[in-house]
Amino acid sequence: MKYLNEKMRKVNFSQLKKKLKKEIKKAKTLKELEEIYEKFLGKKGKITKITKKLGRLPKKKRVSLGRKVNEFKNFLISALKKREKEIKESFKLKEKKETFDITIPGKRLELGHLHPITLVKRKVEKIFQSMGFEIIEGPEIEDEWHNFDALNIPPDHPARDILSLGKTFYLKSGGLMRSHTTSVDIHYLEKNQPPLKIICPGKVFRSEATDVSHEIEFWQIDGLMLDKDISVANFKAIIEEFLRKFFERKIKIRLRPSFFPFTEPSFEVDLFCVLCNGKGCSFCKEEGWIELIGAGMIHPQVLKNCKISPKEWQGFAFGLGLTRLAQLKYKIPDIRLFNSGDLRFLKQF
Repeated sequence: MKYLNEKMRKVNFSQLKKKLKKEIKKAKTLKELEEIYEKFLGKKGKITKITKKLGRLPKKKRVSLGRKVNEFKNFLISALKKREKEIKESFKLKEKKETFDITIPGKRLELGHLHPITLVKRKVEKIFQSMGFEIIEGPEIEDEWHNFDALNIPPDHPARDILSLGKTFYLKSGGLMRSHTTSVDIHYLEKNQPPLKIICPGKVFRSEATDVSHEIEFWQIDGLMLDKDISVANFKAIIEEFLRKFFERKIKIRLRPSFFPFTEPSFEVDLFCVLCNGKGCSFCKEEGWIELIGAGMIHPQVLKNCKISPKEWQGFAFGLGLTRLAQLKYKIPDIRLFNSGDLRFLKQF
């Protein structure tokens, strides 16, 4: 009993009040106030324990200590209620500040859209598919066989010059970045037998000095048709139909003799300038014609390299730049804009 009496007398209610006043004032949430209440007036609280043991004290001391305990309880409850009210008021003010008018229209999210190259690529694919062509893709990292040797390109060709003049990106680990999508034709011919009609769209890479008409990375599409009785007339009819559907207008083309190692005979296809209608502009270099497609009948050696008999099968191959088609379609004067990432340019499409 004596120990109990001394332990209770050690409680300094004045100091405890001062300490709690600061603690209650610092409380920011109702949960913090609840923790203070539980600490002193909860089932296992400090004041609750003292209250339970008051009955063991002598009457005179019980009355004196009981008065102090009741005063402390009243102080604590009053202080907690006051702070609780202040916290609730602050929450109400905050809620008022954060309120919004649900009738106000929401902010429209800006939607992305397709890149002009993608738009052109899809249109080209759709047109050729309507003519029975299959779309084929291949690797962007190639070996010399598929990119050069199988296409009858000789070892001393300028494109294969590793030291200085070549336009091909060679990799330190071996291989190279494909310089044309014609390499995809070889992959396909090695695994498939004619008759066949394919187009091969994709990115190509060349070591070029960049300017308004040259880039180190651009898009190209190669085409190939192989059967027993295919002629230049078939090629001309297909290309004219393709260009008519692509530009959605009457077009005029011309074929000029040329040279490519993988075709024989070879020819360039020029398009009557769709921008100036042949009057002459900066895009057609004031000539009225635009060099658009390199093509020809597939060289017999290329067929032999793919284990296809040139005596039994013949056909044509062609290559054109998807990027150039996009320039013509949307009247874009500078090829570098496609890879610029400039939203002012891209948002136009």
